[in-house]
Amino acid sequence: MVNSDVKDISLAAKGKLRIEWAWKTMPVLASIETRFAKEKPLKGVRLAACLHVTTETANLARVLKAGGAEVAVCASNPLSTQDDVAAAIVKEYGISCYAIKGENHETYYEHIRKTLALEPTVTMDDGADLVSTIHKDYKQLIPKILGGTEETTTGVIRLKSMAAEGVLKYPILAVNDADTKHLFDNRYGTGQSTVDGIVRATNRLMSGSYFVVAGYGMCGKGVAMRASGMGAHVIVTEVEPVRALEAVMDGYSVMPMDEACALGDIFCTVTGDIHVIRSEHFLKMKDGAIVSNAGHFNVELDLATLDKHTKSKRTIRDFVEEFTLTNGRSIYVLGDGRLINLAAAEGHPSSVMDMSFANQALGTEYVVKNHKKLEKKVYTIPAEIDREIARLKLVSMGIHIDTLTAEQQKYLGAWEHGT
Repeated sequence: MVNSDVKDISLAAKGKLRIEWAWKTMPVLASIETRFAKEKPLKGVRLAACLHVTTETANLARVLKAGGAEVAVCASNPLSTQDDVAAAIVKEYGISCYAIKGENHETYYEHIRKTLALEPTVTMDDGADLVSTIHKDYKQLIPKILGGTEETTTGVIRLKSMAAEGVLKYPILAVNDADTKHLFDNRYGTGQSTVDGIVRATNRLMSGSYFVVAGYGMCGKGVAMRASGMGAHVIVTEVEPVRALEAVMDGYSVMPMDEACALGDIFCTVTGDIHVIRSEHFLKMKDGAIVSNAGHFNVELDLATLDKHTKSKRTIRDFVEEFTLTNGRSIYVLGDGRLINLAAAEGHPSSVMDMSFANQALGTEYVVKNHKKLEKKVYTIPAEIDREIARLKLVSMGIHIDTLTAEQQKYLGAWEHGT
């Protein structure tokens, strides 16, 4: 039975066209779908997925269904849902979906609860809200859950914390930690789509601006690279010395946020941590500074304390809120501090999500087949899955690589050979 709560089911036809457009550059997932449709490795699985409801997610849900799973989808971010896609997931593909762009906090969690009415045997998360809700309020579901997957850095951090405290009750595969995910999705996907979202929301010129990137993990590297490529002067703030050194060696200025806040024209937080930009930073910013976030949750920006220093605010453009401070300066916050690449743009290109969601599909298959051997902790995607996804991607691009000869394999496995 297909259940739903979407904005407007009549948008389904438009959503289907966009889903088909994304599918044209998702050859790895298409290859997996072909096998899944024949083998049905997910037959009998009930899968609850809390993901960004985008065209790429729709295609992942289709592939999981082709593999035999009963799927229900809800949003992992209130501003990332594409309403026409949500409608198409339900009407065109017969998959339960609960997601409305701009839904409030109460509706967001109500949609998670509706998804859990499926009584899942496998969970798929992007930020760990689904898993944490199960562990807090739906403990009765845990005995039937074989395991789950997690899409993003923030969720992996939360889940590893749960595992360290001994409260994680079933195994999770960290899709985010696969090389074919974080090296491509986080760097190239986040880099391009974040700058795209900022430009769409503001129509400001990047070239010549001072662009502050908070955090130099894989996502931060991607944002810095794309902003620099558009002519911005990039400043990086970091707390981890190796990453800070790497940013210096990559040619960027590195300094504390307390110094960068007075220089930046555009800010983007990409850390996964809380209150990266705080009241003392807002108060030092230039008049007209633009502030955004590309980390999973909007807590990276301390918007509550910004409100305390604000004498008036208004929405001046779609996804642009103007805060006029008590010192007379104006600060512009994009997309309510939520993921700007999904709030104001369309998220990662489908060719990038092809690899990320291939990890989700094959990771789910791995959990189903191996759950009895897995402990209640967070696992990295097995290397053989990572390599297979890379192989399929290269094949789809028409690229061929070398293979080791028998002599080379023997040499690499021997300890006797010296100089």
